[in-house]
Amino acid sequence: MGERLRFSVLGPVRAWRGEAEIELGPPQQRAVLAALLLAEGAQVLSSGLVDAVWGTETPATALGVLRTYVHRLRKALEPTGDVASSVIRSTGDGYQLRLSPDALDLVVFRDLLDQAEQARRAGDAESAAQHLRDGLGLWRGTALSGVQGAYAQTQRQRLGELRLSAEATRVTAELDLGFHAEAVVKLTGLVAEHPLDERFRELLMLALYRSGRQAEALTSYREAQTVLVDELGVDPGPAMQAMYQRILRADAGLLTLPTPAAPVPAGVPTSLPVEAPLPIPAQLPAKLPVFVGRAAELAEVARLPSDGTVVVSAIAGMAGVGKTTFAVHWARQVADRFPDGQLYLNLRGFDPAGLPVSPEHALRTLLESLSTDVRGLPQDVDALVGLYRTQLAGKRVLVLLDNARDAAQVRPLLPAAPGCLAIVTSRNRLAGLVAVDGAHPLNLDVLSVPEARELLARRLGPARVQAEPDAVAEIIARCAQLPLALAVTAARAAIRSAFPLSAIAAELSDSADRLDAFHDGDTAADVRAVFSWSYHALTPDAARLFRLLALHPGPDITLPAAASLAGLTLPHTRQLLSELIQGHLVDEPVPGRYASHDLLRAYATGLVDVTDPVQETQAARHRMLDHYLHTAHEAFALTTSRVLIPLATRAEGVSAEGFAGNTAKATAWFGAELPVMLAVVEQAAAHRFDVHTWQLTWVMGHDLHWRGLWREQEAVHHTAMEAARRLGDPAAQAHVHYGLTLATGNTGRIAEAHAHAEKAVELFTASGDIEACAEAYLMVAWVGERRSDPEAALRASRRFLELLRAADARRTDRRRSRMAMATALNAVGWSHTLLGQHQQALDHCRQALTLQQELGDDINAAHTWDSIGHAHHHLGQYEQAVTAYRNALTLYQQSGGVPWMMAGSLKRLGDTSLTAGHPDEARAAWKEGLDILEGIGHADAGPLRDRLRRLDEPSGPPPSASA
Repeated sequence: MGERLRFSVLGPVRAWRGEAEIELGPPQQRAVLAALLLAEGAQVLSSGLVDAVWGTETPATALGVLRTYVHRLRKALEPTGDVASSVIRSTGDGYQLRLSPDALDLVVFRDLLDQAEQARRAGDAESAAQHLRDGLGLWRGTALSGVQGAYAQTQRQRLGELRLSAEATRVTAELDLGFHAEAVVKLTGLVAEHPLDERFRELLMLALYRSGRQAEALTSYREAQTVLVDELGVDPGPAMQAMYQRILRADAGLLTLPTPAAPVPAGVPTSLPVEAPLPIPAQLPAKLPVFVGRAAELAEVARLPSDGTVVVSAIAGMAGVGKTTFAVHWARQVADRFPDGQLYLNLRGFDPAGLPVSPEHALRTLLESLSTDVRGLPQDVDALVGLYRTQLAGKRVLVLLDNARDAAQVRPLLPAAPGCLAIVTSRNRLAGLVAVDGAHPLNLDVLSVPEARELLARRLGPARVQAEPDAVAEIIARCAQLPLALAVTAARAAIRSAFPLSAIAAELSDSADRLDAFHDGDTAADVRAVFSWSYHALTPDAARLFRLLALHPGPDITLPAAASLAGLTLPHTRQLLSELIQGHLVDEPVPGRYASHDLLRAYATGLVDVTDPVQETQAARHRMLDHYLHTAHEAFALTTSRVLIPLATRAEGVSAEGFAGNTAKATAWFGAELPVMLAVVEQAAAHRFDVHTWQLTWVMGHDLHWRGLWREQEAVHHTAMEAARRLGDPAAQAHVHYGLTLATGNTGRIAEAHAHAEKAVELFTASGDIEACAEAYLMVAWVGERRSDPEAALRASRRFLELLRAADARRTDRRRSRMAMATALNAVGWSHTLLGQHQQALDHCRQALTLQQELGDDINAAHTWDSIGHAHHHLGQYEQAVTAYRNALTLYQQSGGVPWMMAGSLKRLGDTSLTAGHPDEARAAWKEGLDILEGIGHADAGPLRDRLRRLDEPSGPPPSASA
């Protein structure tokens, strides 16, 4: 009896004989197998299989091709060739796939769901949760991933809903067992992934309420209400509304857990294993459907220990040799050895149009992937390295660092803990990592001739390759055995399936003569011939887009940005990008984001230089910069109360992103586009788009400050200042001075911050811009406090308020005007309390709070509650102060407040508690604040640590004169 066959559809469509995976062929052939598997032993008519594979675009030869696919599947599944014993049977006008009951993961999954339902009905929540966990563990991604067409999409949606139902049932069982805190973590992720699914929101509300977080449970309902109204125009359903009402009246019945049906037998675990409190990253790119050769290299890495550092480099610095493909293939083979996650980061070491990723940026990205709050990260690179390695301590994580430039870029990103593996790819040998850090070098050369022939056979079919051996040899030689060039050539040959390969080889030979203008000395001219040949096969519009994409400085580009660059409509641009993807000249590594291999980008850059007039390339850059400027301006408008700068009308052909008033979507856009925006500012300056340079800096400054990226904030503002001075525009310079105040002040250079704030006031005053001048006075007040000059802070904050009142009648955006007025009132109140004028402080802060509560401005209301707490403390009203600080902390948590602001409120709460005679409460507040400050490497951690230490010394607690 042969080894047992197993199949999987809960992820990619796969098959195994014993432990060996079976190659199932191209996507359409896999679609045939998927349709047979989903029938679960029933007959599938040939017409049904044709519909499953081709949908409404059925070719005339469909039935013949279908028979070919079935024949190949039989050979793959039953290599003995015994048709009688084949698992795929011909039955009348169709086919049938015979399966044992446990051979398909979908059948096993449903059986486990049935067992879970039986356990649930019997009152055994623990067994139900275990069965559901086992079932959900069978999933390996999106069902039927890699299979295209309407039939596959319909089945994907059906199976996806089955999975979500199982997730909801599992969390319900865990809540019945009392695992409320763990459920909150899972449900928060599920709500973020499925914001319109009311099941998860309702369960999250219950989990929060049972965790003692009633206010957050109610806030979750209001968030759901907003999302449902914005997206669908409907209110939450009856179940969610009922849960909201029960939580609102603190229904004790919600806290009652079901009683187990019977005692658990001895030897059976009595609690669920504790799962990781944060989502596990799984960032490895999808491996290519065709991977050939590299047997010696794979054997070499298989002998290595499962931790340490391996450098995958290229012979003679050659690009396109397949370093990333090899690294991803190997990483996916060993991914199961790293249960705590797999991280991936493109370091862009040799990007022809952009700068390499700095170690600091890379560390921040990796920490964010490990679910670290980006707003609380330290500024110092060494502190970031320490936090990153602390996060990895005791874990088994694989880190794939792709396209590194040198050892200095990589070294801070290497895990220090045993059990982690770092895979680094680079065109350089990175000898420093080998000599100093003990990395294992692995050098990749081009493919051997047999490997290159196998690659073409896998892509074009063995018969076509075997039929023309001389043409195949010519193609391999012209491609210099380079995998990237072979892939591009194979893509073109696959599209022109009626052409003999000799014609393909002849075209390659002809193309080589037209490439002198593009020679850059990097690789063989024959490789450039491959690119030229594929390029010349494009339609004129696609060829133009391919060239223009080289002007984009970021690591990848979205559809609207690409459309703006080309000045075309979104549908037309999407069609052209599809053409480029089909020709392997562009990839779509993430849905909606497009990128090219850096060798192809370098080639496209050469094309632009000799093909497109300077006026046209400058017009394309202008459109691209307009896209980012107008999109970022709209996003910033949703996240600030500041007066917005006016923009010139965007150029014709520019497509801006739309946010429809969705603040979360705007914030997410800034996060996704941050690397692109930083590069865009530099390109704008380099090509003397000076207005774009300072205005792009202005619209992204708030986001950089919010994320604590003050060094980046300072760098782009210095670039913007040069542009503003070239323009001779005092107003632009004033705006840049405003941003430099924040950047330098937050990095501890108070004297510089003061000079920038004063200069901003001077320039805005001269320009007559009252509202901008008012905002600049807020910066003067902020710096005054940091200079220990509360009188100056009060004068500046009063001036801020006076100017806002003077300008109020002229402001058309009433909401933003009222938000700014509340900010000014709180600033005046805070300055009063710094001077010991606490009743005046309360008068102003209460006015501010009333406005903020009316506007639903939670984050600024948190600031104001903190000011109120400070004033109450110094008036000796300790109970009111504690209430105010706790209100501030609640709002900070609900609105995702900046960590150092929360730490400040906790420090002052501890001061108040100590003064009121409650040292244990002071200790708890200070400890929580210290944990935050130490986590972000903040300078205030030292003084707070000293307070905690002195609290327990025999000499007595520390003084608490200021709260």
